[in-house]
Amino acid sequence: MATRTETTHRAIEVLQRLSDLVSERREEIARGADLSVPQWRVLEEIATEHFMPSLFARRRAVSPAAVSKLIRGLLERKLIRATIADGDRRQRTYELTAAGRRTLDGIRETRGRAIDAIWRDLPVSELNRFAVFGETLATRLEALLGVEV
Repeated sequence: MATRTETTHRAIEVLQRLSDLVSERREEIARGADLSVPQWRVLEEIATEHFMPSLFARRRAVSPAAVSKLIRGLLERKLIRATIADGDRRQRTYELTAAGRRTLDGIRETRGRAIDAIWRDLPVSELNRFAVFGETLATRLEALLGVEV
């Protein structure tokens, strides 16, 4: 029978494996849409209609210059458009173009099929237990790191 320490280490290894696989799949989906993962994230944010580059940079712990570069690339590819914000000419409002919406819809469809294929047949009770346990782990890790939620 495994010790608590051995079992804990095994759980951490499984969590790391899952994390790596999710990251790998995310990159694969982005590549399939001819995007990087950060570009995909910006598209998703712009789709919410509450996109603010400075806030996005802060939340993602990246430089404003890096976000500007991502935005420029999406503008050049005509996936988004920028207009001057009403009331403050220093601000820009970003929105998806038709091509941007098609790209994001394709990504969401691909992702949805993968989620369905992987998660559909798992028992709801197990999914609930996993979600509760994951929340507990995330909360403890956030506390350890001093992350404000």
